[in-house]
Amino acid sequence: MVDLESEVPPLPPRYRFRDLLLGDQGWQNDDRVQVEFYMNENTFKERLKLFFIKNQRSSLRIRLFNFSLKLLSCLLYIIRVLLENPSPGNEWTHIIWVNRSLPLWGLQVLVALISLFETILLGYLSYKGNIWEQILRIPFILEIINAVPFIISIFWPSLRNLFVPVFLNCWLAKHALENMINDLHRAIQRTQSAMFNQVLILISTLLCLIFTCICGIQHLERIGKKLNLFDSLYFCIVTFSTVGFGDVTPETWSSKLFVVVMICVALVVLPIQFEQMAYLWMERQKSGGNYSRHRAQTEKHVVLCVSSLKIDLLMDFLNEFYAHPRLQDYYVVILCPTEMDVQVRRVLQIPMWSQRVIYLQGSALKDQDLLRAKMDDAEACFILSSRCEVDRTSSDHQTILRAWAVKDFAPNCPLYVQILKPENKFHIKFADHVVCEEEFKYAMLALNCICPATSTLITLLVHTSRGQEGQQSPEQWQKTYGRCSGNEVYHITLEESTFFAEYEGKSFTYASFHAHKKYGVCLIGVRREDNKNILLNPGPRYIMNATDICFYINITKEENSAFKNQDQQKKSNVPRSFYHGPSRLPVHSIIASMGTVAIDLQDTSCRSASGPTLSLPTEGIKEVRRPSIAPVLEVADTSSIQTCDLLSDQSEDETTPDEKISSNLEYAKGYPPYSPYIGSSPTFCHLLHEKVPFCCLRLDKSCQHNYYEDAKAYGFKNKLIIVAAETAGNGLYNFIVPLRAYYRPKKELNPIVLLLDNPLDDLLRCGVTFAANMVVVDKESTMSAEEDYMADAKTIVNVQTLFRLFSSLSIITELTHPANMRFMQFRAKDCYSLALSKLEKKERERGSNLAFMFRLPFAAGRVFSISMLDTLLYQSFVKDYMISITRLLLGLDTTPGSGFLCSMKITEDDLWIRTYARLYQKLCSSTGDVPIGIYRTESQKLTTSEYGEITSQSQISISVEEWEDTKDCKEHGHHRGNHRNSTSSDQSDHPLLRRKSLQWARRLSRKGPRHSGKTAEKITQQRLNLYRRSERQELAELVKNRMKHLGLSTVGYDEMNDHQSTLSYILINPSPDTRLEVNDVVYLIRPDPLAYLPNSEPSRKNSITAAGPDSREETQL
Repeated sequence: MVDLESEVPPLPPRYRFRDLLLGDQGWQNDDRVQVEFYMNENTFKERLKLFFIKNQRSSLRIRLFNFSLKLLSCLLYIIRVLLENPSPGNEWTHIIWVNRSLPLWGLQVLVALISLFETILLGYLSYKGNIWEQILRIPFILEIINAVPFIISIFWPSLRNLFVPVFLNCWLAKHALENMINDLHRAIQRTQSAMFNQVLILISTLLCLIFTCICGIQHLERIGKKLNLFDSLYFCIVTFSTVGFGDVTPETWSSKLFVVVMICVALVVLPIQFEQMAYLWMERQKSGGNYSRHRAQTEKHVVLCVSSLKIDLLMDFLNEFYAHPRLQDYYVVILCPTEMDVQVRRVLQIPMWSQRVIYLQGSALKDQDLLRAKMDDAEACFILSSRCEVDRTSSDHQTILRAWAVKDFAPNCPLYVQILKPENKFHIKFADHVVCEEEFKYAMLALNCICPATSTLITLLVHTSRGQEGQQSPEQWQKTYGRCSGNEVYHITLEESTFFAEYEGKSFTYASFHAHKKYGVCLIGVRREDNKNILLNPGPRYIMNATDICFYINITKEENSAFKNQDQQKKSNVPRSFYHGPSRLPVHSIIASMGTVAIDLQDTSCRSASGPTLSLPTEGIKEVRRPSIAPVLEVADTSSIQTCDLLSDQSEDETTPDEKISSNLEYAKGYPPYSPYIGSSPTFCHLLHEKVPFCCLRLDKSCQHNYYEDAKAYGFKNKLIIVAAETAGNGLYNFIVPLRAYYRPKKELNPIVLLLDNPLDDLLRCGVTFAANMVVVDKESTMSAEEDYMADAKTIVNVQTLFRLFSSLSIITELTHPANMRFMQFRAKDCYSLALSKLEKKERERGSNLAFMFRLPFAAGRVFSISMLDTLLYQSFVKDYMISITRLLLGLDTTPGSGFLCSMKITEDDLWIRTYARLYQKLCSSTGDVPIGIYRTESQKLTTSEYGEITSQSQISISVEEWEDTKDCKEHGHHRGNHRNSTSSDQSDHPLLRRKSLQWARRLSRKGPRHSGKTAEKITQQRLNLYRRSERQELAELVKNRMKHLGLSTVGYDEMNDHQSTLSYILINPSPDTRLEVNDVVYLIRPDPLAYLPNSEPSRKNSITAAGPDSREETQL
C-alpha cells in the first residue's frame, strides 16, 4: 500500500493545532497587509466638505447663518436710507455717493468680509475642475458686487460713502432660503416637499422683485422727487397690481428705465413660477396629498386598498360603512394606484363625502404611501380584489402582496381581505377576516337548487336596511317584502338582554320560540363565552347560560328598541279592529292554541331532511276537538326528541328492497379523502366506495365501462342539476359538497352534470329537457370588457337564449354587476317589468341600498350578483361574526353541534297549522327546527296587453302531416278537437288564450278546402311555415329537430310554459300572525343530527366504510 502520510504535505505553521492552542508564533513572518478604509475623508478638505456640505445638520446651520447675514445686510441698507438726510439738488453725484455713518459702515464691512470668505470657501469645497463655472455663477457675482467695495474701502477711506447696491442681497437670501428648506425637507415625501418649495420660491421671488424695485426707485429718484421708502412701496404695489393711479410717477429717465426693466423681469419670471406651482398643485391633487398625522391621532379612520376604484364599488362601500350610527365620525382613506376617475371625483366633491373621504394615489407596496395613509394608526384596512380582470389568479396575487405589505408595515392593523380563488386563501390566513368569492358564489348557487332563493335570503341579511323599501308601493307583496327585508343579524349577551334574559337555564328551542312569540325576534344561534365557535340552533338539549352571546334576526338591534307593557298595548289597540289584517288571526286565539295541552302526538319518525311534512291529527281526534300542537318544553325531554340517525338512512326504508340493497352497496358517508385546495372545511357527505375512472365521467362519450352517450340513457331517477361554467375550477367543490351533504337522503340526491360549453347539441345530450335546475356561472373571459357593465353581456345573452328555448327550465345564474339583473328573462313589452323599473328608480332616489330587490328574477332567487357580498366584508367591521354565520348557513363551515340550513314546503295537508307562530311552535316542539323565513309564490295579475303577448308566444302549431291528411269537414272537426287537446296547460287555465287559439285554428280550416291537389297543399304548408308560425313554434321545432337528429326522444320535451304569471319573494322573520299559504317554502335551521348520537360511538376518522344492512354499525363518525 502507498503510504498516505508521505504524500500529504504538512500544514503551514499557523494552521497547526499546536499553534491554535499556543498562539501563532509566525505572525512576524506573515505576508498579509492591513488595509484601513475611508482614509481619504480624514483630509482637511474632506472634513470641511463634510461639515459645510455633506452633513445635513451642520450644513443646515451654515445656510441658516448665511441667510441671517443677507437679511442683516438688507436691514442695514434700510437703516442707512432712513437715517440719511438727502441734500438738495439734482446732480448725478447724489446717485454715486451716499451719506453713511462710521458705525454703519463698520457693520457692513464686517458682514461683507464674512459673506465673501464663506462664498470663497464654499466655492473651493465644491470645485470640480472648472474654475469659470464657479466664478460665473450669479450668486458669486452678486456676492462680489456687494462685498468687494466695502473691503476696498478699508484700504481706501475716500470710498466709504460710495453707493453699493446692498439691497441685491435679498436675492442671495432667497437662494440661501431655498437651500435651507431643501435640507430641512430632505426626509419628507417628494411631492409635498416639491409643492412647499414651489410656493416658497414664488413668494420669495415676488418679495425680492418688490424689494428690489422699492430700493431702486427710491435711490434713482434722489435726483428727482426724492421719494421715501413708503412712497416707493406704494408706487410698486400700484404698478405691479396693474392699477396705476398716476399720483406717484418717476421723473428721471434712469428711474423710468429701471421700472421698465423690472416690469419685463416680472413678466418673465412670475408666469414661470405660477405655471410650475399650478402643475405641482394638479399633480398633488391627483396623488391626493397625505392623511394628517394629527388627524390620525385624534380621529379614527379606515383604509380601503383597491387596484382600480369604480363608482359602484365606492358607493356600495360608503353606503354600507356609514349606515351604522357608530361609524359616522370615521374617516375613509382610499389608497389606489390609478388616477381618480371622473365620476369618483364628482362624487367625492359632494359635501356629504368630501369631509369624510380622502383619496390618495399610491401603492400599498410602498412604505411611503402607507405612511401617507397613516396605516399604522388605522382602525382597519380593507383590501379588495379586482374581479373584472380576465386573469383572476393574477388579481389574487396582487391582493396577496398588498396584504403582506400592510401586515409588514402595520402588524397591529386589522385586515379585511377579499380573495377570488379559494386555492389562494392560505396565503392570507393571517388576515382577521377573509371572504373568498368563489366559495360563497358556488355555495349559494348550490343551495339555490335545494332551498330556493337562498342567494336572495343571504343578500338581504347582509345588507343594512331599515325596512322602508316598497312602503310607498300600491302592491301588498312589495310592502311586505320590503318591510321584512329590513331584518338583519344582531348579537347581545344573554344576561344584558331584555329579549332573552328570562330564558337562562332553559333550552335553546324554548328561548327561540318564546322570544319570537313575545317580541317577534328570531333566535338563531349562540356562542359560549369561552368558545370562539358559533352554534346555529344547537338544539333543545342546549341550555342557555347567562354569559352566552345570542345571535338573533330582527328589524333593529335590542339597544334601539322600545318596549311597551301589555296594558299600554291594549289601550293603544282599542280603536283597532279585532283582527290585525285580512289574513291574520286574533292574537289571543293563537296564544290559546299554543297553550292547549297536546292530545295528538305527531309522528316522531325520522323525516326527510330537505322536505319535511307536518302530519295531520288522526281522524278520531279531529272529530273531538280542533288540532293542537305540543308545547315547547323548557328543558328537553330525551324521549320526545326525534334523534334522526342519518347515518343509518332510515328514509331509505320507503324504497324497494332491491333499490335499498343497490343503494347501500353504492354509497357511504364520510369525509372526502382529498381536498382540492388548502383551507377547505371538511364536510361529512355521501361518497362512493370506489373511485370512478375518469373515462366514466364523460357524459357525451362512451368508454369500456359503459356505452351511454347522453343523460337519458343513464336512467337517472331524480332530475339533473346542470352547471354551465367556463372551466372546472376548485370552486366547484363548494357547489358539489352542499348537494351531497350527509343530512340529505340518498333518494333525493340529484345527479350533477358539468357543462363546460353549452351549444344546443350538448345541452340536449346532458338532459336539459328533464333537468331540475340549470346553473349558469358568469364567464370570466368576458369580465375585461372595455365598458365595465358589458362584462355580463355573454352570460345574459346565453341565459336569455336558454330561457327562450326552454322557458320551463329553472335557470339560476350570477352576474358581475347588480344593475344588469334587469336584463334576465327580458321582455321588451312587459308592462309589469317597466313598473318595477320605475319603482327601482324611486327607491334609489330615496337612498335605498336595496333598490334592485324588487326585480322579479332577484326576488325569486333566479339571479344574484356576487358583488352584493362585498357588504359582508364591510359589515364584518361592526359585526365580526357575520362571515362565520354566513359560512355556516351556506355549509362552507361545519362546527360540531351547529345546525344547517334546509327548507320544507307547505302543502294542503299542512294548512291546519294556519299561522307562522303555530308553525314555529310545531317545529320547536317536535324536531327542534327553527324557522327563519318564508319563500312565497303568488300569481301575477296581467293586463290585457300582456295576455295578448303571451298568447302570441304560447300558440302550438298544427303538424303539417295532419293538415295534409285532412280531406273532409268531419276530419276538420276531429282535427280541431286534437288541437284543443294539444294545447298547453297554460291555455287551459286561461280562457282567453284558448279562445284565441281556436279562432286561429278555425281560420286555417276555412282556407283549407279552397285549394285542391298538390298546389293547395304546398300553399297551405307555406302559410303554416312562413306566416302562421309563431316564434314559440319555431323554437319548439328547432329543438325537436335537433333532438331527432341526435337520436334523442322528444317525449320529455315539454311545450314550455313561461311561468310569467307567478312571482316569488322572501319574507325574513315574518310576524307571528302571518298566514301560511299553499306552496310556501319555509327556511329552517335544523339541529345537527350528529349531536344526538350517543357518546359511545367511535370517532369520525375512518368513516368511509360499507353501509349495507349488515355493516351499518361499521360506518363510524
